[in-house]
Amino acid sequence: MSNVSWLPNRAAWLIVPGLLGPPILPAHAAAPDALLPHVKHQALLTPTVPDNGDQNPYAIVVAPVSSGAIHKNDVLVTNFNDKNNLQGLGTTIVKVDPVTKQMTQFAVLPRHLPACPGGVGLTTAMTMLKTGWVIVGSTPSEDGMAGTKGAGCLLVLDSNGKLVDSWSGPDINGPWGNMAVIDTGATATLFVSNAGFGTDANTKIDPSTGLPTVADKASVLRLELSIPPGGKPVITSRTVVADGFGARGDKSVFLIGPTGLALGADNATLYVSDAIGNRITAIADATTRQDSAGTGRLVTKDALLQRPLAMATAPNGHLLVTNGLNGQVVEIDPLAGKQLVARWIDADKAQSPPGSGDLFGIAMTPQGDGFYFVEDEINSLMLAR
Repeated sequence: MSNVSWLPNRAAWLIVPGLLGPPILPAHAAAPDALLPHVKHQALLTPTVPDNGDQNPYAIVVAPVSSGAIHKNDVLVTNFNDKNNLQGLGTTIVKVDPVTKQMTQFAVLPRHLPACPGGVGLTTAMTMLKTGWVIVGSTPSEDGMAGTKGAGCLLVLDSNGKLVDSWSGPDINGPWGNMAVIDTGATATLFVSNAGFGTDANTKIDPSTGLPTVADKASVLRLELSIPPGGKPVITSRTVVADGFGARGDKSVFLIGPTGLALGADNATLYVSDAIGNRITAIADATTRQDSAGTGRLVTKDALLQRPLAMATAPNGHLLVTNGLNGQVVEIDPLAGKQLVARWIDADKAQSPPGSGDLFGIAMTPQGDGFYFVEDEINSLMLAR
C-alpha cells in the first residue's frame, strides 16, 4: 500500500531479529489462549523486489505441497507496483525459502493480456492448491491510479509459473482480498472479494471529504472448482455469497474495500474484513448458500481496528487482522465477538501513525506458532513468532 521505494540500506538494519513491542490490551484483558502475547520476536526474511524492479508486496501464500519449482512451505508473494512504483502494474510473483531466506522469481506475467480486462496488476488474492496450481487475482491500472482501473481477472498458473488460463466475467471486478480456500485435491472452493464494482473513472467526488464517493457494491464470490487428474482447474459453479460492502478509489492506496477473507473453525462461516466500515462481519453457510447474505452479521467494529485489511485464522480459531492505518495486527475471538489484543509489528515513525499504509498480507506459519507479513515500505517479507 505504500508509495515508498525500496531502500536496501534500511532493509539491512532490520535483518537481525528483534523484540516486538508489548501488546496493547483492550479494556478487558486478553484471553489466556490468545496467540499474540506469545509472539515475541520478528525478523526480516528477505526483500521481495525481483529483477524487473516490481515493488509493493501484497499477497502471502504458504505452499501446501512440493510441485514444480515450488517446495512445500515456500512462501509466495505478489507485487502490486512496477519498478516506477505505479500501482496496479506489478506483474511478478516471488518465491521465498523461509529456511535459507533465498528469494527467487517464480512468475513474470505479461502486462497486457487480452483475456484479462485491463491487463495485469497482481493483488492479494492468491492461493496454491494441493494439486500445485497457483491462482492469483489481477486488478490492473493503466497509469497507477484507480481511475484507469480495469475489471481484471483471476489467473491460473502451473507450479513452474507458466500462465495456463484466466477467469473473468460480470461477477469479477477488482479481485482484491486474500482468498479463503477449502481444498480436497479433486475439488476446491475459493472465496474472493471484488472491490472494483462502482469504483471506476465515473466515480464522483464527495464534496464534504474531497474523496471519491463510496460505492456499496463490493462483493464476495464463491467459485467451485473441479481439478481433473493431470488437468487444470475448471470452474463448475459461481455464486455471490455476500455483497453491499463499501469500496472506493484512493490516490494513495489505489482501492479501499473488503480485503480479508477467512473461514471459521466450522469451515462454513466466512469472515470478511470491511475496510470502509472498519468492521469484521460473518457470512453464515458460506460454503453452501445459493444466495447473497448481504454484508452478513456484525462480529466487531472500531476500537483496535484501524481499516482492517488482510486476515488469517490462527490454530486457536481466532482471527489475526492487519491494520491499514497503523502498524498493528489485531487478534479477534470471532465466536465471542471480542477484540482481544493488538500488537505493533511495524512501528516505523516515518509514517503517521507509525506503520500507517505499510501492512497488507498475512499468513500463518505451517506450525501455527507465528505468522508471515509484509512491510510495504521496505518491500520485504517478515516473520513474527
